[in-house]
Amino acid sequence: MIMSLIVLVFTIAFAVSPLWVTDFGGFEANQFPFPQIDPPVQPAGYAFAIWGVIYIWLFVGSLFSVWKRRYTSSWSAMRKPLAISMAVGAVWLPVAVLSPVYATILIWIMLGTALWALLLCPLEDKWAAAWPLGLYAGWLSAASFVALGLLLGGYGWSSNNVAAWMMICVAAVLTFSVQWKLKQIPTYGCAVIWAFVAIAAQNGFGGSGTSALALSGAALVAWPTMLSALEI
Repeated sequence: MIMSLIVLVFTIAFAVSPLWVTDFGGFEANQFPFPQIDPPVQPAGYAFAIWGVIYIWLFVGSLFSVWKRRYTSSWSAMRKPLAISMAVGAVWLPVAVLSPVYATILIWIMLGTALWALLLCPLEDKWAAAWPLGLYAGWLSAASFVALGLLLGGYGWSSNNVAAWMMICVAAVLTFSVQWKLKQIPTYGCAVIWAFVAIAAQNGFGGSGTSALALSGAALVAWPTMLSALEI
């Protein structure tokens, strides 16, 4: 009972966090020693609209958890890592305004705890638990590698194009592996595919290596995602 309420409170704090930092539109180019102006690893701006769906769906699921599943044992295991992820998410935007480095560390903590919760979540009432959590973890999986790619290019550890290529390849392999393990939770892969296509869009859907890699990553993740959807 207590943990379900804690998850709900942190989820609300996470969902309203954009109200605290109303002008955040991603890391500023001059937050890096090597300014990141239209970096190829970053998705097109429209892709970030997925956060609206994620916030609302996580809130509805957490509310349902308190209302109908507060004493259901199969829901208990996921609540602790989910609460941690929501709590970190609630402070992510203020940190991101100050430091891309610390924001990247936090987003990886959010991802790790989200995946932990996802692997423990119940498959009953999938619409309230597994599916919103899958969408959240999937988008974080892509966003975490985008953040790393920005750090690689922004601190001069690689060129922007090489950073994008490395991060897309590693993200595709990781997310393919995660989705392959997930049964009846295609929302994880859907979020990743959304991100990959948006990276291709950012690069003009042209013949660039980044665009081709992003679309290849989307195609790779689409395979286990479709298999997961067929198991529903």
